[in-house]
Amino acid sequence: MGIERKIVALGDSTTAGTPGFLSPIEAPPAGRGNPESQYGFWMTKLHPDWIVLNRGVNGQRSDQILARFDRDVSREGPEVVIILAGVNDIFQGRSASSVKRNLETMYERAKSSRIIPVATTILPYNIAGRREIESMHEVNSWVEARSKQGGLLFCDTSRTVSDPDNRDLLASTPDGIHPDVDGYRRIGEALAMAIEMGLR
Repeated sequence: MGIERKIVALGDSTTAGTPGFLSPIEAPPAGRGNPESQYGFWMTKLHPDWIVLNRGVNGQRSDQILARFDRDVSREGPEVVIILAGVNDIFQGRSASSVKRNLETMYERAKSSRIIPVATTILPYNIAGRREIESMHEVNSWVEARSKQGGLLFCDTSRTVSDPDNRDLLASTPDGIHPDVDGYRRIGEALAMAIEMGLR
């Protein structure tokens, strides 16, 4: 038997499992759709002793995700929270700086609640223009640098699902915006490894 862990997966559509799955927040009480279309499913396949709570909501910006942090994370009392947010801010024309502020607030709120935050990079999407791509690069570079300052685990989720020949595109996608089931599997495996290594 492994070590039991309670983990909250907090984020937007790529945490919820869009387009194949609706999270328990979107379709109470247990979610609806293909459970394999969520990275948490693959984390628990690797670690059946882990509880991964899907707290993703399609379309939400980082400020909206931050607004439900206490309800969806702090009250649950997990050991770890995965924070994957910011792509909808960029899509809606908001600044990289505002995304970084909201992410920093979530990282600090987690740590003040004695929850270990996992910082993750924004996933690419295939209809992004040059401005959006540059903003995502800025956020992702900051997330990686911020994680090295201490107190955070880090997973480069963007690289996990991107096309090796063009890191600004998804390797495989059903809609040009979200990963397919194989992409969610790869995210789940990468996150599980990051958490295993970080908590040793």
